[in-house]
Amino acid sequence: MDWLTENAWLGWLGVALVLAAIEVATVDFVFVMFAGGALAGAVAAALGAPFFFQVVVAVVAALLLLFFLRPMLKRKFTDTVTDHHIGAAGLVGREAWVLQAVTESDGRIKLAGETWSARLAEGGEPVGPGDQVRVIAIHGATAIVVPVPPTTPTT
Repeated sequence: MDWLTENAWLGWLGVALVLAAIEVATVDFVFVMFAGGALAGAVAAALGAPFFFQVVVAVVAALLLLFFLRPMLKRKFTDTVTDHHIGAAGLVGREAWVLQAVTESDGRIKLAGETWSARLAEGGEPVGPGDQVRVIAIHGATAIVVPVPPTTPTT
């Protein structure tokens, strides 16, 4: 028991390592703040502070880290603004080729190497096979498209 009281910093270090391992699994920046508190307790123990003071230092350090450092880390590592356009949302804005005449009720297009059912946006002029269209929305498995005006070559 004498060894444990003389080397309490090792116990705090072990607690910090366990908390850091839990953080790896959760990735929420909570347990790493507690691990920082345990490291502060380890420093207090290494300096010879009584156990009660070690606990106070660990709790205060963990709370300070949790309420001041964690929000900054969350803001830095959490991307809530950017839309990464994956899945069907990534197809909006792309151009496609008409395979079967596209009207306001039916049609087929070649989009991103795949055949999609398509229909024109309201008020659009029907487009025939070989014409180019732009996808403006995806509703289920149907692409909503508008015709792409033909470009005239400049000479």
